[in-house]
Amino acid sequence: MSAPDLVLIADAIITLDPAVPKAQAVAVSDGTIVAFGGAEEIRALAGADTRVEHITGVLTPGLTDSHTHVVWGLELTRGEQLTDLDLPTVRERVRSAAEASEEGAWVHGWGLDPNLFTETGFTGRIFDDVTAEVPMFLRMRDGHSAMVNSAAIRAAGLTGDESFPDESRIGVAEDGAPSGYILEIRAMELVLSHAPEESLDVMAVRLREVLSGMAAAGIVTTYVMDYHRFTQPLMERLESEGDLPVRLKFSPFVYPGASRADLEEIRALQGTGGRRWRVEGAKFFIDGTIDNGSAWLAWPDAYGQGTKSIWSDPAAYREALTFFVHSGIPTATHAIGDQGVAFVLDALEAIGPQVAVGAHRIEHIETIPDEVVPRFAQLGVVASMQPIAGTHHTRADLTDNWSTRLGPERASHGWRCRDLHDAGAIIALGSDWPIVPYDPRVVMADTILRRPVERPDVEPIRAEQGLTTREALEGYTANAARAAGWQDVAGTIAVGKRADFTEWETDPLAVAPELLPDITIVATWIDGERAS
Repeated sequence: MSAPDLVLIADAIITLDPAVPKAQAVAVSDGTIVAFGGAEEIRALAGADTRVEHITGVLTPGLTDSHTHVVWGLELTRGEQLTDLDLPTVRERVRSAAEASEEGAWVHGWGLDPNLFTETGFTGRIFDDVTAEVPMFLRMRDGHSAMVNSAAIRAAGLTGDESFPDESRIGVAEDGAPSGYILEIRAMELVLSHAPEESLDVMAVRLREVLSGMAAAGIVTTYVMDYHRFTQPLMERLESEGDLPVRLKFSPFVYPGASRADLEEIRALQGTGGRRWRVEGAKFFIDGTIDNGSAWLAWPDAYGQGTKSIWSDPAAYREALTFFVHSGIPTATHAIGDQGVAFVLDALEAIGPQVAVGAHRIEHIETIPDEVVPRFAQLGVVASMQPIAGTHHTRADLTDNWSTRLGPERASHGWRCRDLHDAGAIIALGSDWPIVPYDPRVVMADTILRRPVERPDVEPIRAEQGLTTREALEGYTANAARAAGWQDVAGTIAVGKRADFTEWETDPLAVAPELLPDITIVATWIDGERAS
């Protein structure tokens, strides 16, 4: 073997390779790991031109967030952040934004808590008095619904009679007029088509900040579960300025009711990209969210909702899924409700042996009954989960909107990480940013503790479903790689794999989970080059 380009010598290396679980040094050539082992053993491979670096800390495989929306998230996080604010505070923020707005501008906000509308019902009219004639668009925290005021209803020309090729809709009040409650993506896109857009320059600055923040938190790769129309120009803009600080894999949306031409277009995008970004896979929705009543449930929620797939014709979903499976393209399907999850598993099972193990995944999986749990391992379907959504958006006493809608039985089946793991399922972890914060140290801690790591006073939510620290780390590394079908090139530190590393100040497996967010991330590495 010729001398490597780089030798990294650390206090310790957690390989997550079962054959050699720990090492102290790793050798890299052309961005690929060529050897790892003891410090002296690997140092001896160095030649005259080898760069040898000593690291005071611990190397792990590079952390991967398996579910984010980094470009679409710019739209989702536009304007005022309203996360965890009560209604009077939200109204005051909106009032101030409306008073400060320029002529023709809209007030935007995001992270709105659905529990705020328990007494008023889901209506945006309650903001009319603080916005006057300034149009307002506030996204709910689930990302699948929004509130608009009467000025926005007029600006968008909404009547309440709008129809969509899926279950998106414009909510109406008892008087038959639009209530200001906008459900699902196509309905929100219709409203936003009437609002001024951000410039590409502004979006590029914001995207660079998001990606740099992710890298600073230890993320080396993220799987982006969409391909927003601004993705390519933004990627090209950022890569013209230098390398991206995070490796990105984009899986375009397959909208409910997609035509054959739509499917062909997504297939044609596969493999396109740039130096550190690539289009790979397809992202479906089979339902919406529990909080807004659009998750597909086996029986109705407390308000009689949740009885339909977002695909008005679920059989069309099966046909579209089969198209991608037969094309050898990995799929990911958003399925939150128990019936939605079971339907996707049924669809994959029906396709038969052409479904490659580990090539297809289900996103979120917020509530499933006992009989569904073992099916993930049986079918080789990856469980891509964000338990931090449960710790941030639900309560152990079941008084939150999510739990109230489901009732005690189904609420007790939320985010069943332990049960799925013990049944042999591959669990990949992520944040669903911007729905919840992206810091992997926080997500790991919440996954272990089953409560917000920053809130020791909060009662854990189904504590028996917590993972161990090692299992949570695997969810961000080895299992995340399997969720992308990248297990041969990523996920562990092994010969022949990418030299993608996260450099921790101390061993994340050696501290209490409460202390994980306090560990400094020293650097991240992509293909053997320091990325942050």
